Amino acid sequence: MILRYLNFNTYILKSPNISFLIKLPTIKDIWVFSCIEGSQFNFLKQSFKINNISKIIIPNLHISNISGLLGLLSTLNLTGRTKSLHIYAPIDLQYYLDLGKKYSKTNFSYMLYIHVLKTGLIINQYSCRIYALNCHGCYEFFIIQSEQHGTFYLDKARNNYLLPSPLYGKLKKGLSFLFLDGFILSGSNFTSCNALGSQISCLFSSFYSRRAFESINNTRLILFM
Repeated sequence: MILRYLNFNTYILKSPNISFLIKLPTIKDIWVFSCIEGSQFNFLKQSFKINNISKIIIPNLHISNISGLLGLLSTLNLTGRTKSLHIYAPIDLQYYLDLGKKYSKTNFSYMLYIHVLKTGLIINQYSCRIYALNCHGCYEFFIIQSEQHGTFYLDKARNNYLLPSPLYGKLKKGLSFLFLDGFILSGSNFTSCNALGSQISCLFSSFYSRRAFESINNTRLILFM
C-alpha cells in the first residue's frame, strides 16, 4: 500500500501482514512502515526507485513485520547505495540484523542507523512529525503533517511595486501589515489558499483502548487487524 501525500484520502485496512509506503510531497524520500516479505514489489508497482528509501519504521519484532527486512537491505546494497539509511524499531532489532549479516556473511556498503523506539516524537522533518506510542509492547504511530502555505504570487507583488525583500516571506505566511496612512497590506491577497494539515493514526494492535480512540478523534485512521 502507498500513501502518496499525507493530505490525500487514506484507508482502513483489515488485513494482516501489510507494509505501506509514504511518499512526501516535494522530496524524493520514501518512508516504509513495516517490512513484510515481498514488500519490494510495492516499488515496482508504483514505479518508484528503491534507492529513495530513507526511513524504515518497524512497529514490533513479529516475523510478519521484519520478514522482508534483510532482503530489502541486501537489495539496497546490491544497487550500490552509499547514502545512509535510518531504521526505527524496538531495541532487539539490532541483534536480529547482526545475526542475519553474520549468517549471510554480508556487510552493507552504506551507513545503517538504528533508532530505538520510545514513546514520543521520533521524526520531525519536512513539516511532518511522527509520534510513537507503546501499547503493550507494540508501537502505534501518529503522523501529523503541518499546514502548507499557498503559492506566492510573485507577479502580483511586483505589479504592486513590492520589491524583493524579507517582506515576501512574511506575506507568504499570510501576515498583514498596517501602514502609517492606514493602508493594510494583507498576505492573503498575494498567495493561493493554504493546504490544510492532516493527521493519520496507524494502529497495529488488535485491541484498542478507549483512550486510544479518543486521541484519534476526527483523524484519518489505518487499522491493521
